[in-house]
Amino acid sequence: MSVEASQGGTPLDRVSEVRGTNQSGMRARNERLVLTLVRRHEALAKAEIARMTGLSAQTVSVIMRQLEKDGLLLRGEPVRGKVGQPSIPMRLNPEGALFFGLKIGRRSTELVLIDFLGRVLMHERQTYEYPQPQATLNFAKKALDQMMSALTSEAQDRIAGLGIAMPFYLWDWAQTLQVPQEEMDPWRTADIQSELADIYDFPVFLQNDATAACGAELVFGPTGGPRDFLYFYVGYFIGGGIVLNGAIYSGRGNAGALGPMPVAIGAGDVKPLIDLASLYTLERTIAGEGQTAGLIWESTDHWDIPKEELNSWLHHAAIGLAHAIVSSCSLIDFECVKIDGWMPADVKEQLITKVESQILRLNLTGLERPAIAAGTVGPNARSLGAASLPLSERYLVEA
Repeated sequence: MSVEASQGGTPLDRVSEVRGTNQSGMRARNERLVLTLVRRHEALAKAEIARMTGLSAQTVSVIMRQLEKDGLLLRGEPVRGKVGQPSIPMRLNPEGALFFGLKIGRRSTELVLIDFLGRVLMHERQTYEYPQPQATLNFAKKALDQMMSALTSEAQDRIAGLGIAMPFYLWDWAQTLQVPQEEMDPWRTADIQSELADIYDFPVFLQNDATAACGAELVFGPTGGPRDFLYFYVGYFIGGGIVLNGAIYSGRGNAGALGPMPVAIGAGDVKPLIDLASLYTLERTIAGEGQTAGLIWESTDHWDIPKEELNSWLHHAAIGLAHAIVSSCSLIDFECVKIDGWMPADVKEQLITKVESQILRLNLTGLERPAIAAGTVGPNARSLGAASLPLSERYLVEA
């Protein structure tokens, strides 16, 4: 049993700068480096890995044989060149390792089981009015036990860990959640991470939910993308993350907690971003019109909600995001801003278009206008980010 905090390993677009070492004591690190490179490039031959890492051909051969023996790598079809022996590309074995990810949110909790490639194998989800520690723990234990019982004993042995992504200081949001403070106070002493680590034999990791979503974008998103970007995840509350030089910047605790950022919305009026670009404002607007608002938490395939209320929310959210982006770019020259969230793809596209339009209305003198792009992981970024915590810790190179 193990309880750990994790910021994840070195992201994939940074590994070209990471060199291996031929010293025997660094074998585990070298193995993670090889796995990271193979993940990035999908398939690599031994000679290519030796060139990228600076490791000797003999060292790479030993590592590759061991990783293949451990079931983490699979051989591809030989590629014949003009001279010499054919090269054999190696790729990740999807069944080589399995990872659980538990997302605890303000309106829902979900558990996923993913394979080594990040594909979701099993998924369980529940919604509620507000989160409660004991109910959350009960859901997690029931879902974990059900998923594990559906696996063969061999597959259970390949479970590498459980990551938990959740908002920190949940008790501070009782008023915004419109919940009596005494209902949220149990979170002050609750320790879901330790509770689950005492029950199961795999390590358990914990991370802020928005930061975890940002981590999912790094681990499972496209490679070769921007090395510095600002990330927003639009959920019940909006949050985010900061990526610098291809790695999440966590600061002294939770850098990138973008929700409380003050933004101007009119003639001297200032509000925190969380009050403009969070989905709780859309929910309350819909409910205020006598419509059923809870449906937006059930699925992101399609939202059957009043168009007028949605457009109003998109307008104000775009204004808030545009101001937050420009303010952030005055501190760090981000080349890109990624926006993702719990919303249908077409709603995300509309939001990004409106954000781009709003940025053009602002004074960017002395600033470079960043590219605005959609996050690639989608609504499940937080749960996949949770599952990426044990993956990064065990199988990717460390920062």
